[in-house]
Order: sequence, then structure tokens, then C-alpha cells
Amino acid sequence: MLCIYNSNTRPQFNLAAEEYFLKNFTEEVFMLWRNEPAIIVGKHQNTLAEINIDYVKANNIQVVRRLTGGGAVFHDLGNINFTFIMNVNGDHNNLIDFKKYTLPILEVLQKSGIDARFEGRNDLTIDGKKFSGNAEHVYKNRVLHHGTLLFSSKLPDLSAALNVDPAKFNDKAVKSVRSRVTNISDHLHEPLTVLEFKDRVMLHIMEMYTDSRAYELTAADIDNIDKLAGQRYATWNWNFGQSPEYNLRKVIRTAGGQVEFDLLVGKGKIEKVKIFGDFFGKSDVEDIEEALAGVMHEETAVRTCLQKFNVNDYFNNISVDELIEAIF
Repeated sequence: MLCIYNSNTRPQFNLAAEEYFLKNFTEEVFMLWRNEPAIIVGKHQNTLAEINIDYVKANNIQVVRRLTGGGAVFHDLGNINFTFIMNVNGDHNNLIDFKKYTLPILEVLQKSGIDARFEGRNDLTIDGKKFSGNAEHVYKNRVLHHGTLLFSSKLPDLSAALNVDPAKFNDKAVKSVRSRVTNISDHLHEPLTVLEFKDRVMLHIMEMYTDSRAYELTAADIDNIDKLAGQRYATWNWNFGQSPEYNLRKVIRTAGGQVEFDLLVGKGKIEKVKIFGDFFGKSDVEDIEEALAGVMHEETAVRTCLQKFNVNDYFNNISVDELIEAIF
């Protein structure tokens, strides 16, 4: 087993690294890594329905889609991520096994005096509060299992970044289930830094797997991972455009009156728009509805479209920035 202590904190790079080792290596892999603040959404989720877009933008939180299913999770440097990539032979109906890959984590915590448990479908908890969510992806005869370990994360940021109005979106995408959460560090009997705890996890894995050896990314590895990150994980199309079809309805109140946008979005593009409200304007908003159809549901693209109009002719005393707020 290759044991990788990955010090890169770019979420796009780290998710690409998982895919790179999954699809291009034959060896089994265990990797520990951390991300700078980011929301990592599940493969089958509607990204905009999972994030507080205003909070995310104001706090420079990155948003990246992963290969695995499940719900959206918040990462920061107080959170440790662990990845197993294992070769599996035999019955492919039994490839998904969350307990198998979370057991080593539970053993580390129990050695540290913490009564951590596996609960539900794919969670680890302490005193009924979640500190780890897990997900898996199967590729040929290899399984990628990864999970989060909230160690000293900023839990208020986690709550705020994932706080979305449930009435805003109507879709068939997989929804995240919100749980009470806790940090591992709050339950330790001796103080540890996040990096010291990371070392404990790696040591336990290397003792557990007798064929394990440390592996450092080569220049070729880094170059290939960077390319994959640029081609997939850093693109708007992967992170937002892959979202299932959804309806968005949002109402804002401005000095110029109330404005409501109802959007149908498919494959990341606005398919249909209806605008309602008690605002005033001398031109027909159907012009704007027609212009927005076919535009990517992404702020720069929408802003470029709106700036082609003298918006005040359609929405008296309402700015482009306010309209943008109503569309996201």
C-alpha cells in the first residue's frame, strides 16, 4: 500500500489526485489531505441548492464537485480527509463497505480515549454528534473510499456555508441531510494539533498494513494531477453545470419594488425565465426573459447579458447587482 501524506491544500488538486491514483495506479493507496475552505458537493447534487451563495462568495469559499455520491460537506484546514483506494476481487455487489474503511479511524480514536461509533449509513459520531461523513466510488475492480474528520473546524462557518433556504429550489437532485456536528479536539483528554492527529492516523494505518510504504508525489504525478484538476475540478461545467435540472424561485425587495425570478435550469443553462413583481418600467421584461434563455446560470454570464440592456428602462430604480441577487 502506498501511504501518501499530501500537503497540498487546493481542493481541485486533491480531488484530482484521488481520481489520478484510482485510475492510473494498480497499487492500493491511503492518503491524508486537507483543503483550504471549500464546499465539496456530491456527484449527483444540485450545487446551488446546497450552498449559501452569498456567504460562499463573501468568504472566498471554493466549491468543487467530487466523484462520489452523498451530500455536501464543508472543508477547512481544521478538517482532515482520508482516502482509501483498494483493489477488490469477487462479488461486485458487495463493493460498498463503509464499516470496513472507517474501522481504522475508530481504532485511532478509541486509542485516544474517545468513544466514537459508526452510525446510520455512513457516519461516525461522538456522543451522537457527527464528525465524519463518508462516500465511495467504484471504478473497475477498485474502490475509492474517502471521509472527513472534523478535528478543529470552524463549525459556525460550516453551518453558514451550507445554510440554504429549502423553498428556493425545486429539483430531483440528491439532498444533503444536516446533522449535529462536533470536533474531535473537543473530546480529547490531551491537547493535540490537527497535524499531530494526522500523524497518529497515518502511523496506525502503516502499522495495520504490513505492506505499506511512504510515497511522495513525483514531478510527473503533480503535473498529471494539475492537468486533471484544470480539465475537470476547476471548471464551472463540472462544479455547477453537471447539476440536475432544477427550478429556482427567488424574491427580493428593493427601493424600486419587489422582483421575483422563476428560472428553469438544465445542464447549467437557463432554459426558461419568468419575471414577476410590483416594480415599474417603461419597457417589457419579456425582452430580458428571452435574452436570459440559453445563458449559463453563472454570475459573470448573467451579468454580461443584463448589461446589454438599459436596466432602468425595465426595472425603475433597481440595479443590475440587485437583479443578480434575485437570480442566484
